[in-house]
Amino acid sequence: MARTTPLDPPQTDDRPRYWQVASLLLDELRDGTVPPGERLPGERHLARHFGVSRETVRQALEVLRRSGLVATDRRGSHATLDGRPVEEPVSLHFPVGARPADPCAVDRATVTWEAPSPEHAEALGLAPHRPTLVHRYQSATPDGRALRTAVTSFSAVALAEVAELARYRDRADGATPAQLRRAYDWMRKAGLTLHHRDAITQVGDAASVRVTRRVHDQYARPLEITDLLVNAGRDALVYEFTLPAAG
Repeated sequence: MARTTPLDPPQTDDRPRYWQVASLLLDELRDGTVPPGERLPGERHLARHFGVSRETVRQALEVLRRSGLVATDRRGSHATLDGRPVEEPVSLHFPVGARPADPCAVDRATVTWEAPSPEHAEALGLAPHRPTLVHRYQSATPDGRALRTAVTSFSAVALAEVAELARYRDRADGATPAQLRRAYDWMRKAGLTLHHRDAITQVGDAASVRVTRRVHDQYARPLEITDLLVNAGRDALVYEFTLPAAG
């Protein structure tokens, strides 16, 4: 049975526009596009995303606040829905499936809509200069020393079949935080079986290693490629895998 919330009204075509936006935003919160506790995009981005005015967005957020589905504090607005923890052990971690070695590490991640590098475009089967969703991730110590950086490019297949990823296109301004920690979960939810291949190489004479992950589905269609650069002198790769139960 579908879960209901205090927001669920009779489904009519004459609902106010702000209520429609509230319902659409609630759908995105439910499917994990914005995980519980994570800050929502700003009013300007939401207005552009839904094609409405900022005043309509404010009214929609107020509906969600009154229903107890969104809370606002000094960090901004964030969802209060119950949901799967983004660090649940059965989930593959993104990017590249590696947990941070430093518990005090500060992470930052954003997305852009741009042409990927020629290497990524070739791996994803994209025409030269064709834009796609590009995710950038950086982890550093509290004093600013870089531990790892990663760049991920998604294929046209991934964006066409995984609704949660496709929604990020309108937020891909390179400034809005974009924690795609559930990207692999979203792919599996869309019916894709994930196959990945990791290549680990040393970067010159430096104390750094590069991990390149290529992910494809059960039809051998490319989904994403990630290049992760790790400072091996200060960081370590820790991989975790969950095997399916025997049938």
